[in-house]
Amino acid sequence: QVQLVESGGGLVQPGGSLRLSCAASGRTFRSVVMGWFRQAPGKEREFVAAVSRSGDITYFADFVKGRFTISRDNAKNTVDLQMNSLKSEDTAVYYCGADLMLGTVRAGTCRYWGQGTQVTVSS
Repeated sequence: QVQLVESGGGLVQPGGSLRLSCAASGRTFRSVVMGWFRQAPGKEREFVAAVSRSGDITYFADFVKGRFTISRDNAKNTVDLQMNSLKSEDTAVYYCGADLMLGTVRAGTCRYWGQGTQVTVSS
């Protein structure tokens, strides 16, 4: 069982940066692939980024490549999403997700989900 709690959302101006963090409970953190997803108003939830169990392999949606980075700390049971050069279209609720399988995470059908944190990019 993995429980996830996101933090770090807020209001930021276009071009600004924000760092989201997801804290996981449970002793199985090292065994799961972690991902970040987002859902904008009126849209379906979409994949943003994922990181492998060891943290050495990362995956990104095309629309965030070069702007976002994902990292995990298996000693602290956390996964972070550093978001730079934010745009108004990045406004969404951001969710942390976890699953045993990379394919499941990239498909957005994670077994475990956090409750989300709001990110608003606006001047």
